[in-house]
Amino acid sequence: MLVFVPTPIGNLEDISFRALKALEDADIILCEDTRVTKKLISLLNEKLNQNISIDNKIFFSVHSHNESNFLSEKYIQIYKTKNVIYLSDAGMPCVSDPGALLVNVCIENKIDYDVLPGANALLTAFAMSGFETKEFTFYGFLPHKPINRKAPLMEILNSSYVTILYESTHRIIQLMEEISKISPQKIIFAVKELTKLHQSSYKMTAVDLLQKLKESDIRGEWVVVVEPNEQTKGEHITLDDIKDLKLPPKQKAKLIAKLTGQNIKDIYNNLSK
Repeated sequence: MLVFVPTPIGNLEDISFRALKALEDADIILCEDTRVTKKLISLLNEKLNQNISIDNKIFFSVHSHNESNFLSEKYIQIYKTKNVIYLSDAGMPCVSDPGALLVNVCIENKIDYDVLPGANALLTAFAMSGFETKEFTFYGFLPHKPINRKAPLMEILNSSYVTILYESTHRIIQLMEEISKISPQKIIFAVKELTKLHQSSYKMTAVDLLQKLKESDIRGEWVVVVEPNEQTKGEHITLDDIKDLKLPPKQKAKLIAKLTGQNIKDIYNNLSK
């Protein structure tokens, strides 16, 4: 069986009883960084009076660059016969972290698997933000290069949904400068070092938040929650809207293909009937 185990994002006490039991029972531990996981186990033993041994377990480092190596028939048989767990360095596997390929290999090969609930920066920040909506979009990290950031950022600022981003210490000021230039009065909730000793959060306009961050200690990992654009609600383009446009069938086919992912030629043939 393969069990996906969330780990604390800062506060050790956020580990669950089920996660501790999974760590204790595991024969094989797959993790992003074996050093980080062994240090976590050591801290759990020391600070929370656990007795999880690492001597009787086999550790493998599994990350985004080598995850596909663990999908072979050899490992499939191991997942079927051994107690195997997968951990991210912090937080929930498969959410901005590796794990999805392993989930799919379990589904495709009828391997018993489970995902334990636990600490997650995304949902914690959303609950803290105070935005009164049930709908949100999780974007993760924006591209690093400025030339690749503009298009997704415009999409986020024009979205009718609350959007949640992750950002590093090195680019949080850059992000707020970019937002302030485009939409200075956009309300932003930003929190750093969630669950840790120096957790800090702010909710204000983008331009005010930019100034606040310039005056503050910004060291740490950030979660940024962006308010929705109320003006765009109900204005999404539908297939019928495109079909009603006074455009040549070929252009309509291209637009519909972008919206649906269908084959342009098939769409064109249907429009031409």
